[in-house]
Amino acid sequence: MNREYKEAVVELLYQLADDDLLVSYRGSEWLGLVPHIEEDVAYSSITQNTMGHAAIYYGILEELGEGKVDDLAQLRPANERKNAIILEEKNGQGHWLYEEPRYDWAFTVVRNYFYEAIKKKKIDSLKQSTYEPLVQTAIKIDTEARYHLMHWQTWFEQLIRAGGEAEERMKAAIEKVWKDIGGVLSLGPNEEKIVSAGIIESEAVLKERFLADMKEKFAELGLEFPGEPGMERGDGRAGVHTEDLEEAIATLSEVYALDPAVPW
Repeated sequence: MNREYKEAVVELLYQLADDDLLVSYRGSEWLGLVPHIEEDVAYSSITQNTMGHAAIYYGILEELGEGKVDDLAQLRPANERKNAIILEEKNGQGHWLYEEPRYDWAFTVVRNYFYEAIKKKKIDSLKQSTYEPLVQTAIKIDTEARYHLMHWQTWFEQLIRAGGEAEERMKAAIEKVWKDIGGVLSLGPNEEKIVSAGIIESEAVLKERFLADMKEKFAELGLEFPGEPGMERGDGRAGVHTEDLEEAIATLSEVYALDPAVPW
């Protein structure tokens, strides 16, 4: 492949990999803290799957000469990460290990539901990509992605329909997440190169499909549609991030960074 095409492929791969890595990391922090034991099993499985998806993307990057998979996942500094800001945000107050966690389940449900809805649109688009390894990856993970979306959609619907405090917390979470969910839809400063190379369809196309589904779901549940998805805190694809990401990377890489040469 020529240099410009490779750069576009690499850019998108980092976005896909970093998104899945961070959202799965935040999912791992819920182990033992979710509402009931069946969800503990289900969410752990989803998190493991999603981390596996990230590993596939990092693996392709390794094949393209970007470095070792584990180094790409764990040693890159925050300003080199391409994940959307909303995915790095903490689950709530406290820390799962050192302090009593007071995590927000409504926020987690809403973030995961919107994320998986967008991810599914991207996977569908990648099946038509000009880059064959992404086509094969999309086909491989499609079934898992479909079930992940169904899982979070079920939680989304049930908590809204529960009324009372559950519904109010969900509405607050929707308002919060919607302000930054546009970052997941973003293809970053190099969108034109990525799209013109036929690697994935444009932000506009992906957003149109996502919003069509959301408008239908919001209407079905009697929710007021929040309008254009925002990117209030900036675009993570351009290296804009928060302290939450730096803390997440430090925790993720704590053991590996002791000696990256050791085969963990």
